Amino acid sequence: MKPEELLPDPAQLYYFRETKTMSMFDMMNMLGKMKDIQARLKQAQDNLVHLKISAESGAGMVKATVNGKKHIVSIEIDPSLLKDSDKQILQDLIVAAVNKANEEAEVQAKEQLKKSTEGLLPNIPGMDLTNLFG
Repeated sequence: MKPEELLPDPAQLYYFRETKTMSMFDMMNMLGKMKDIQARLKQAQDNLVHLKISAESGAGMVKATVNGKKHIVSIEIDPSLLKDSDKQILQDLIVAAVNKANEEAEVQAKEQLKKSTEGLLPNIPGMDLTNLFG
């Protein structure tokens, strides 16, 4: 084998150097995208406070409203339930209405976060990446 055959082809060296440079640009682009994803998720999470979800129990006798962060915003109680003898029933209905509203808030919050990051996060079936950021 001749010594010049041991040296790589200059064209191959140029290609190698250029592809390395391109992958650095790709990496920088990816880091920029991650910052964009984080900013969008933070904004979407901050906006969850404005999301209002209501649920009822006892055929509408108790209504609980929560925001997208699962904080109780209001509770409405039918006046007919405000008797001492109905205290336990009222407590149970409040718990049921709040739990129902919180479950719906979680569903809607995930949908809103998913919309906010649409096109930014990879769509892998069966993998929910919205929980990675909060």
